[in-house]
This record gives sequence, C-alpha cells and structure tokens, in this order.
Amino acid sequence: MTRLFLTLGRQGGRRVAQAQQAHLAHGQSRLHAQTVSQPSGTPGATPGRTYSSSALPTIPTCPSPTCSCASTPSFPDNLEIDRKTPLNGLMPAYAEQVLVCTGQGDWSSKIEADNSGDNLAADLKELFGRGGVYSDPFHNVSVINSSFPSSPTPAKGTPPGLQTNSVYLLPSFKYVPWIPRVSFDSVQALAEGFILPEKLHPEHEKALSPIHKDRLTRKEGYRAFLPGVRDVEDVLVLICGHRGRDARCGVLGPVLQKEFEEKLESRGGVVMRDAVRADGEKEGEEGLTAVEAPETKDKLTRGAGKESDTGAFGARVGLISHIGGHKYAGNVIMYIPPKAKTSDGENHPLAGLGVWYGRVEPKHVEGIVQETLLKGKLIEEFFRGAINTERDLIKL
Repeated sequence: MTRLFLTLGRQGGRRVAQAQQAHLAHGQSRLHAQTVSQPSGTPGATPGRTYSSSALPTIPTCPSPTCSCASTPSFPDNLEIDRKTPLNGLMPAYAEQVLVCTGQGDWSSKIEADNSGDNLAADLKELFGRGGVYSDPFHNVSVINSSFPSSPTPAKGTPPGLQTNSVYLLPSFKYVPWIPRVSFDSVQALAEGFILPEKLHPEHEKALSPIHKDRLTRKEGYRAFLPGVRDVEDVLVLICGHRGRDARCGVLGPVLQKEFEEKLESRGGVVMRDAVRADGEKEGEEGLTAVEAPETKDKLTRGAGKESDTGAFGARVGLISHIGGHKYAGNVIMYIPPKAKTSDGENHPLAGLGVWYGRVEPKHVEGIVQETLLKGKLIEEFFRGAINTERDLIKL
C-alpha cells in the first residue's frame, strides 16, 4: 500500500477517481432526487444544524479605537461596500474548510487554475466539488488557499527534492504538515483519512447502497500515510485578500493583515510568521515576534491558543482566497482553538468556533482583538455567522 502511494502517477490516480465517480453517479443522482428540502437557515446544503444562539456573549457595536490605526483604503469607483444588508447568517454552509498553505498572497480568480491546474486545491475540488467522487450535499467541503507557508519537508527519510503541501482542517482544528505532490493517492489519503465524515447523514440510509455509504465515510487507516498531523493550538485570523478575484478584498486584505498583527502584538500575542515546524525542530526566531504589552487585565497570558516561551498566546494572521461576499469586505474568519483560555484562566466563550465577520475596517481591528479574541464577545454589527466543531452553523 505504501509503495502504491509513492509510485502511482497523478494521472493514474485521476483515472481511478474518475472510475469511482462513474460508479457513484447513479446513487448520487438518487440522493439528490430524494433530497427535496434542506434544513432551515443558510441556503444550500447544511452539514449540521443551523440555529440562533442567545447563549454567546455579544456587544452591539465595535468600540472606537484608542490608538492610531491605518486608514481605510479607497476602492475602484465601480466597486462599493454593501453597508445596508444585514450580515447575520450570511455565511456559506460547510462541514470542513480545507486551508491550503501556498506561501502566496494572491491567486488566479479560480484558484484551481494556478500552475496550469497542477495544485492541491484543484485536486481537492476535483474530489469534493459538484459531481466529484466524494461530493456529499450533507458534507460540504470548502477548499481555499492561504498565504501561510507549508512546513519544510523533513530532511530525513524523504527522497531528495520531494515537494509537499500543508493544510489546515477547520473546524476540526487539525494541521497536516506533509502531503507529497508525487501521487494523487496522497490527496485521496487526505480525503479519506481526514476530510470525509466519520458518520453519514441519516438521509443517506434511504438513498445509497452499502458500498456507496462506505465510499463516502472516513477510513482511519489512511491516516498512517500522512504523518505528523497535530492539533491547531494557535488562533488563526484569516482575511480575504484575493485581488485576483475582486479588488475590494485585494486592496483591504493586506492592510487588515498588518493591522491585526500589530494589535495582537500590542496585547501580548506572539504572531507566528514562519512555517509550522512539524519535524521536531524549533521554529526560527524570525518567525516569532513578541512586543512588550501594557499591563492590563485583558492581556491573555494562558493563551487563546499555544503558549510561547514567555507565556503569551500564539496567533497566525494570513490572507485567504475567495470565501464569498466580496461586497462585505473586509471579510475575516477567526478560528479560536477548543482549549483557548481567557486571561482569568477560564474557558474562552468562543473556544472551538470559527467566527465570520464582514465590513471590517482597520479602525475596527483593535476592538475586535480586544472584545472578540481576548474577551470572547461577538460584535453584532460584523457578525456573518459561526461554525462549531459539531458543524452546527450559528447565527444571532
């Protein structure tokens, strides 16, 4: 089995996937024919429940900044920000977001077109996109690119010149450091070992045969082919900066990225800029930036995320590709690790959530860091929705 993953070519792997897709076509068409209604809430396929929550702490508006911040850049005349449509609930439904680490800050309008289609996002979209062999209306998979660099390929035990990609799986809060780019079967190992659901939606019991159900269910054995997987312990701040798709996010994204890094550091955060080192070596000092923070009860010392050597929490701030809603720029997703704590050592109210904000400007970043990341309060005026580790979609 190991030899297969190292030797089967990318085109050979695609032929296998195409054969599987044809095999599933009849069962999938039956499923879509019988699925005449979706759960209420966000339009489209809903992985878990969609419900309104009054249990999460909120504030109606963002506090005014108390320090200097960057100005909001101007946009092309024909592109405006929609400031009237209520944002609550305006996030796409998904069960897993696969965040591909590309080390780039921008991409083609359709990310699967980069490098003439030879990229991990294209491979995953081929498997999970509409008509793909793993396409499941009750387990939507969102594939996006990020500016985070991939982890260095281990020097020991790997062929010279081997290229690998890294991905984050959210809200599973898993990081997969090494996906070899020599075999399509490595992509299938990621799909079957980590991305497919452990349990299928009950609607499948009516529509799919046993072999089709098995095909769409996670196989734990595939995990052995992708070593080094670890839990995500850092706060992830993801900002749409996809200029190749729309100038609004392309112009605003980099400005917000810099602003979040500065405001996180000023509150005692350690902004991680280097790639995640999953080979046992310590991350380079250049990737760690800690700024002496003012003494304040709101400074996190036990981390909404991984603790650094100085006790400060770790955060990674990156640009991402299109997530929907360019007219609501700036669009920001914040994934807060399940073990996150407040400065008082209490469980973070938003631990384990992916929180979607829209219409974020540089002047808002200080308030978001203060109220949402440090205190665990949702800001209603920005809130597009949230997802938890049970794949429930949350609106206010």
